[in-house]
Amino acid sequence: MRRSLVVLALTPLAAAALAAPARAQERPFGTLREQAAVQQQWLARRLETVLPELMRKHGVTTWVVPMREYNEDPVFSSLVAPTTFAARRRTIYVFHDRCAGETAGARPSALGARPAGADPADARPSARDPLSCIERLALGGTSQGGLYEAVRATKTVEADVRGRQAELWGDEQWQVLRKVLEERDPPRIAIDVSSDFAFGDGLSAGELEGMKRGIGERLAARLVPAGLLPVELIARRLPEEEATFAEMNRLAWEIIRTAFSRAVITPGTTRTDDVVWWMRQRVNDLGLGSWFQPSIDVQRRGVSASELGENPVILPGDVLHCDFGLVAMRLTTDTQHMAYVPREGESSAPAGLERAFAAGNRLQDIVVEELRPGRTGNEILAAARARMAREGIDGTIYSHPIGMHGHGAGPLVGLWDYQDGVPGRGDAPVLAGMWYSIELQATSPVAEWDGQRVRMALEEDVIVDATGRVRWAHARQTSLHLVR
Repeated sequence: MRRSLVVLALTPLAAAALAAPARAQERPFGTLREQAAVQQQWLARRLETVLPELMRKHGVTTWVVPMREYNEDPVFSSLVAPTTFAARRRTIYVFHDRCAGETAGARPSALGARPAGADPADARPSARDPLSCIERLALGGTSQGGLYEAVRATKTVEADVRGRQAELWGDEQWQVLRKVLEERDPPRIAIDVSSDFAFGDGLSAGELEGMKRGIGERLAARLVPAGLLPVELIARRLPEEEATFAEMNRLAWEIIRTAFSRAVITPGTTRTDDVVWWMRQRVNDLGLGSWFQPSIDVQRRGVSASELGENPVILPGDVLHCDFGLVAMRLTTDTQHMAYVPREGESSAPAGLERAFAAGNRLQDIVVEELRPGRTGNEILAAARARMAREGIDGTIYSHPIGMHGHGAGPLVGLWDYQDGVPGRGDAPVLAGMWYSIELQATSPVAEWDGQRVRMALEEDVIVDATGRVRWAHARQTSLHLVR
């Protein structure tokens, strides 16, 4: 054993490692343990404040969220601790408002009409502390750090030296759910089914079939869509999360700036895929994640996209575009920036390119000004496009929510190929406390390129805070990066 260790120490790779100066591990958000502690605090606050508010807003007395391991509902990561990666075997989460009688008039959203006989005068929030009103049960799951009442089987596994109770399994889980529902006798039982929003459509066909069979016809007749409840629970962010999101965006900028520099790009030698993989590796080295493969695109004077091919060598005079996103602490970013590779003797980009870039900035201004809580995505799109047309900007708008998912829960503000509105997904309202990626492009003729049209595709993340004010999560690009 000692001999083998000596040999390893003398290999070139090991010798280089020993000779290199020690460098502290880069951990932008602390250790995993430190990150988990912060995320657990966020989860507790969301379950204790945001969830009760949304249940009452949408008139939901009881919300049932069943799922099986590796086929989790999209809302799963908004309901569980950072140390929970999958719904073990099967987990059925049940949320029940014990004060529902005091909130009988809450707006029913997509759940249908108010129960017969409800007095409109009762349309007021409960004065009771929501912490004492909302039950959180995990049938077959864990307590998630004490945030749920975990329901286990009644038998103890004798072979387990720890004397643990057996987990609920199979039909036993549906029978426990039936008992829970019979004891609480809710008038409606919300489930995650939706034809418009994937984030509200997490209940699989098999789970729905098993649940209906298990709880019986009387209770199954009360199943109704949860509407926007799961969508808005995923979409709503906490003020406490904003500093982390801002730092993630700053890091994204830092990586992009380095990628668009001579530290990474040698004009005439470096290909676009070289830059892409440098970005991926840098993210990995920082202990962060990626939710999509970054991309680097080239526009070149007098050359079409088809002539450039899929992995061109970057040359002086090129306009570069990147699309790049980070993942950290279950949050995501999405950023698109533009760069120019100066020719010999140039210290800046041609004025025509900067004017084209300024058109993209102006379109950002318009979309941010129109992005207001209470307006639907389609209303924002229509208002922004009308202003864009009046100002003579040739562009498209395809902005989207962001947060726990890159293309997040909430209303779309256009798709690149749906500029007249997005039925369904564009009809929901923007909420205070949501985050958005302001994603768009403006295309302009450039005189220095003989009138060739150049596309400036930009994307920056914004925070719509609890007061409805919109601000850049970090900043926005206001001039082309220069590769120098």
